[in-house]
Amino acid sequence: MPYILQTNHLTKTIGGKELVTDVNIHMKKGEIYGFLGPNGAGKTTVMKMLTNLWKPTGGSIEIFGETLTPRSYEVLKRMGSIIEFPMFYDSLTGYDNLKLHCEYMGYYHHGSIEDALEMLDLTDAADKPVKNYSLGMKERLGIARAVLSKPELLILDEPTNGLDPAGMKQIRDLLRTLCTEYGITIMISSHILSEIESIADTVGVIHHGRMMKEISMKTIEQMSLAYMELAVLDTQKASFVLSEKLGISNFKIMEDGKIRIYDASVSPQELSRILALGDVEVTAFGKKAETLEDYFLKMTAEVKESC
Repeated sequence: MPYILQTNHLTKTIGGKELVTDVNIHMKKGEIYGFLGPNGAGKTTVMKMLTNLWKPTGGSIEIFGETLTPRSYEVLKRMGSIIEFPMFYDSLTGYDNLKLHCEYMGYYHHGSIEDALEMLDLTDAADKPVKNYSLGMKERLGIARAVLSKPELLILDEPTNGLDPAGMKQIRDLLRTLCTEYGITIMISSHILSEIESIADTVGVIHHGRMMKEISMKTIEQMSLAYMELAVLDTQKASFVLSEKLGISNFKIMEDGKIRIYDASVSPQELSRILALGDVEVTAFGKKAETLEDYFLKMTAEVKESC
């Protein structure tokens, strides 16, 4: 099959309002797909439809080569998911919650619960009631439940909410291991660009309910523009020197007195010399490359300008 998951013009309308419109997703087997967008962009709405919690108003979903329908029970058995905040039986222990999950999934594999708890660093809390768990522990228990049956496809809606930086790194490392060592295809949504950038193979950017772009991180890296960034006290004077003395037109004035120069023909040494001769005071200087954040901000800015 060309894609393990794909959507075709997926649309969801509630109360006359379109939450997502014409969304097309193409997810390859064995990759981590980062679903990126600000809060309210439509990420959770799409994921609810992918997991059959909500039915599309228009368009279709194909998973494992089959069109998703209300009766796609076998397809759903091959998936694991967390949508929004994971819910549990608070009076039951973490272990018993996972055991109950195995029962209704029909998954019986000796040691799987213990392995999942160990994987998420919850072994010591296994026999404690979930009501005594912290927010971060409940998030980790939700991920343990999602990966418990070693699904072929894992769909995670902002799974690192409530985790500290160490916990976030632990989850990123775990997801990469599940993908590379167990062959699990993973879709992870987030509004945190750095989180997606550090783990995803492919990124789908959604904004105002519309899919703006699907692009591989490798492509972003290849097309990423290197630039020199300098911080100056007087951007107007610096702009004059750049354009009139150096003949540079490919530069951009940023916030906080920073200027990005995309012209590769000028060397840092020559740039520093001419700026000094022009009495431009430079407070910081460095060479950088565009990140996923730059790419995302540029894309969303283009949408705002076209509105």
